[in-house]
Amino acid sequence: MRKPAFTSIAHKKPEAQLQVAKKRNGNPNVVKEKSKKKDSGAPKRPAGAFFVFMEEFRKTYKENFPDNKSISAVGKAGGEKWKSMTDSEKAPYFAKAANRKAEYEKALESYNQKANGAGEGAKEDDSDRSTSEVHYEEGDENEP
Repeated sequence: MRKPAFTSIAHKKPEAQLQVAKKRNGNPNVVKEKSKKKDSGAPKRPAGAFFVFMEEFRKTYKENFPDNKSISAVGKAGGEKWKSMTDSEKAPYFAKAANRKAEYEKALESYNQKANGAGEGAKEDDSDRSTSEVHYEEGDENEP
């Protein structure tokens, strides 16, 4: 009679089991950090030059091929067109992307000032006062 084709790791040493766990999951001692929740009120990052190009390309592609409903076909055609373009043909899209980035940076700066400025401004005014002081009123029986 033949033995079964599969084997379990129950007969192996604990070190071997740890090595198998490392191979499967990476380092078992490493704890993954939780990502920060994104603020829905924060400004969105601007599109790059290729995506600015794709906005215009999608419109022209739909005009030329109205029956095509495939998103992947539009993406492939846009990618091929972008690769075949020269740097001088791409320049307007890089300029538009740079303008969008400048607008985004202004919006982000004003957003950060609103978020941080309101909280810090109130605390800076009261910074010379100690929050641990106890203020007694005149005639208070608990006064030391």
